[in-house]
Amino acid sequence: MIPWRGCLLTPHCVARLCRVPLYAAYGSNMDPGQMMQRAPHSPMAGTGWLVGWRLTFGGEDLGWEGALATIVEDPGSQVFVVLYDVTDDEVNLDRWEGSELGLHSKIRLRVQTLEGSVLAWLYVLDAYEGGLPSARYLGVVADAAEAAGAPADYVDGLRTRPCDGIGPATAS
Repeated sequence: MIPWRGCLLTPHCVARLCRVPLYAAYGSNMDPGQMMQRAPHSPMAGTGWLVGWRLTFGGEDLGWEGALATIVEDPGSQVFVVLYDVTDDEVNLDRWEGSELGLHSKIRLRVQTLEGSVLAWLYVLDAYEGGLPSARYLGVVADAAEAAGAPADYVDGLRTRPCDGIGPATAS
């Protein structure tokens, strides 16, 4: 055991402290209800902003109904995020997000919250920026932001972004 601030920690606890358990969601996973389905052991831990980053879309050619949400560095921008403690669900969330298929990479960034700056990890799309999301997908992202308590002007900005069509075609 290792002494830490007057406590004794097991090697397992030390390993957990060294990990970054907070996940910052900026797309459809901002919706706490959706996250309860995908990561049932991962409570919402708060909200914040990625300062110096911009929400964009890419990977239109990956086979979905349009481009997918991702972020890119942009000094004059900020992205609303929802923080989740995903310690017990990280592997399942990786599978859900297609990390095994190489669709996303995980990066660590500082998130600005009302309580201060916290370190969190998030998924970024392994694809070029560009392309339009479907109207359906953009609506899902806007609804998720609204459900998580994003400011009204941020949600309105999502709802008025350019998009492509209404979603996947259905067979008649």
